[in-house]
Amino acid sequence: MMRQIERLYSALMRRNPESEREMPPAVRADIAPNGVRQVVANTLQSSGDQAVNASTVLPWLFAVLGVPSALTGLLVPIREAGSMLPQAVLTPLVLRMRRRKWIFVAGAVVQASAVGAMALVAAVGHGLAAGVAIIAALAGFALGRCLCSIASKDVQGRTIPKGERGQINGLATTAAGLVAITLGVTIRVTGGDDLGSAQFAGLLGGAAALWVAVAIVYAGVREPLPEEVEGSRSDDREDGWLRRMSDLLRDDKPFRDFVAVRGLLLVSALSPPFVVAASIESGAGALSGLGGFVIASGLAALLGGRLFGRWADRSSRRLMSVGAAVAAVIVIATVAVVSLPGFEARGWAGNLFFTAVYFALTLTHTGVRVARKTYVVDMAEGDRRTVYVAVSNSAIGVLLLVVGAISSLLAAVDVAWALLFLAAMGLVGVFAGSRLPEVSRR
Repeated sequence: MMRQIERLYSALMRRNPESEREMPPAVRADIAPNGVRQVVANTLQSSGDQAVNASTVLPWLFAVLGVPSALTGLLVPIREAGSMLPQAVLTPLVLRMRRRKWIFVAGAVVQASAVGAMALVAAVGHGLAAGVAIIAALAGFALGRCLCSIASKDVQGRTIPKGERGQINGLATTAAGLVAITLGVTIRVTGGDDLGSAQFAGLLGGAAALWVAVAIVYAGVREPLPEEVEGSRSDDREDGWLRRMSDLLRDDKPFRDFVAVRGLLLVSALSPPFVVAASIESGAGALSGLGGFVIASGLAALLGGRLFGRWADRSSRRLMSVGAAVAAVIVIATVAVVSLPGFEARGWAGNLFFTAVYFALTLTHTGVRVARKTYVVDMAEGDRRTVYVAVSNSAIGVLLLVVGAISSLLAAVDVAWALLFLAAMGLVGVFAGSRLPEVSRR
C-alpha cells in the first residue's frame, strides 16, 4: 500500500528531492501519505464550499425562502471576515496543542454541524426567521473555517517540504473545480433557475457530509511532535498576545510587507461582484443563473489549480505580483469597454464579454489565493508560522471590512468607480509584491 501511495504522490507531484532530504527522518517517510491525505481533505472541503458559497448559493436560497433582501448583504462579510478576524484571539489555543491536526478536525466538525443546520432551515424555514437562523449558522461555519485556516498551514509546514506545498494547494483547487463544474451542470439540468427549498436542503445536506469526510481523512495525517521537527519551536507564546501581535506588525518588516501586499491583492477577490453588477446594469443576462456562476468558478479552479500550484512553488512572490497586475488590467479594460458610447450587453456578444471577464477574474483570484497561501507557509517555521497565519488573517479581516465599505460607497455612485478603486489597489500591489523577499524553493 505504501508503495502505491508513493507512486500516486509521485505521479501527481513534481517532487523536490533536495527539500525532502532536509526534512527530519521521522517526517520524510510519511511525506507521500500525508500529501495525499491533505489533497483529498482540501478537495472535499473546497467542494463543500461550492454549496455554501456566500456570493451565489446562499443569496439564491434567501430568495427561495423569502428572506428580506437586507439580510443578503450580510452574507459575504460574515463568511469572509468571520473566518479571519478571530484568528489572533484563537491562536493561544492553537499554540497549546502539540498536534495541530486536531484543531483542523475540530474545525471541520464545526463546519459540518453548521451546514447541517442550514440544510434543516432550508427544509422547514421561511422568511425573516429562516434568514436569521442561516446567518447564525454561517457565523458558526466561519468560526470552524477559522480553526481550519490556522491549523492547516502549520500542519502542511511540518509534513510537506518546500517546493511541494503549492502543488498540494493547486491539486486540491483543480479537483474542487471539477466538482464545481459537475455541480453547476447538474443545477442547470435539473433545476435551472427554479430550484426549490427541497433541492437546496439536499445540496446543503450533501455538503455537511463532505465535511464529516474531511474530518475523517485529516485525522489520519501523521503529524510529528514539535520536538521532532527542527526549528519548530519559537518564542511566540500566548502571554501578552495582543502586545506581541502589535509588536510583530510593527517590528517584523518582511511580515508587515506581506500583510500590506495581501491587502492590495483584494482586487481579485472583491471585483467580481461589481462586474456582475455592471453586467446587470448593461442588460446582460448570461450571469443571471446560479448554475452559470458555479460553472464559471469551477472552470477557473480546474484550469488554474495545477498550473498556479507549480508556479507558486517556483516563486509565490512573483505569482502574487502577476496576479495583481492581471486583475487590475482586466478591471480597467472592463470599465473602458462598458464606458464606450452606445455600449449595451443585450445579445450574445455582450453576454460573452461579461462571462469572459467574470471567468478571467475568478481564474486570477485562484492564482492569487494559491500564491499567498504558499508564501505564508514558506516564510516561517514552527509556532512562528502559526502566528504569521493568524495575525495576517486577522489584519486582512479588518482590511476586508474597510475596503469593502469604501468600494460599496463608491458603487453607490457608480459601479465603475468601485472597480477603478480596486484596480488602483492592484497596481500598487504589483510594485509592493515585487519588493517582497523570495521564500520559495526554486
